[in-house]
Amino acid sequence: MARPDKAAAVAELSDEFKSSNGAVLTEYRGLTVAQLRQLRTTLGDDVNYAVVKNTLTKIAAKDAGVESFDSLLQGPSAIAFIKGDPVVAAKGLRDFAKANPMLVIKGGVLDGKALDSDEINKLADLESREVLLAKLAGAMKAAPQQAVSLFAAPLSQAARLFAALQEKLPADGAAPEAAAEETVQDTVDAPAEASTEETASAES
Repeated sequence: MARPDKAAAVAELSDEFKSSNGAVLTEYRGLTVAQLRQLRTTLGDDVNYAVVKNTLTKIAAKDAGVESFDSLLQGPSAIAFIKGDPVVAAKGLRDFAKANPMLVIKGGVLDGKALDSDEINKLADLESREVLLAKLAGAMKAAPQQAVSLFAAPLSQAARLFAALQEKLPADGAAPEAAAEETVQDTVDAPAEASTEETASAES
């Protein structure tokens, strides 16, 4: 590759590193052109999966402030430059590697933090941003319903109290005042009972 072409390739790779949320380094030894095409399709438009030259990538990564790839750039290398959700990209790479063992995930970088292959697999196990947003929306939708239930609870208790009053009147044949006192007495706790009795004594 001529010197101007090398400089252009380095500049392009450096821009990819700088403009991406993350990058995953892979070795693709043994994969066919058709399999690489399938992988690119699987990863979607938010990931640029590019076959790279190790020497030029080392220079570009250093220029972009990425130092974790230096020791990993050996053999046929390709990098997934992630523009979208890194969880979705990690899932795509992991699942493809399971079906095609020739693809080896060697390491990566996410928001400037170096990741090894195990950490990338753990990232793939997380829920995607889309799923998390859906759960958040569901939680926000449920919150007003919970609030309504909370405010409605005292009203329900009052309704049950008045229903009990109406049932007790014809059943006991007692005077309205006496029936009301009995029903209220049944619905309050022990300390409240003591307080009611003391008040009645004081009035008499």
